[in-house]
Amino acid sequence: MGFLTDTTHLHITTWVVGIVLFLVAAFMHRDSKGRKIVHMITRLIYVLIIITGLTLFIEHSSYDAMLYGLKFLFGLLTIGMMEMVLVRGKKQKPVTIFWALFAVFLLVTLFLGFKLPIGFNFLA
Repeated sequence: MGFLTDTTHLHITTWVVGIVLFLVAAFMHRDSKGRKIVHMITRLIYVLIIITGLTLFIEHSSYDAMLYGLKFLFGLLTIGMMEMVLVRGKKQKPVTIFWALFAVFLLVTLFLGFKLPIGFNFLA
């Protein structure tokens, strides 16, 4: 399992792909078949994001358990808001609050992720 826990490259790749696919699906026509396909692929990427994040959490949470726990929580909340935007958008329900929560949770997750001792350190 070293490829999952030695670096954060796989995890970062999965969440970048996930965010790109989420944005593509969110801005596609609501009733298009392509949106449904992209949404299903995005859900698969969510699972990969959670798996890679969970392995990093298990491997490295001994450094700062609270910070890693908060990052894991905000990561799950970010994925939840992504899914809420897509599902509620398909049902033509208001999604403005979920877009705002997605943006806030994403920024908090990125901040915590870059603050952690492993991976890239843009905030040093």
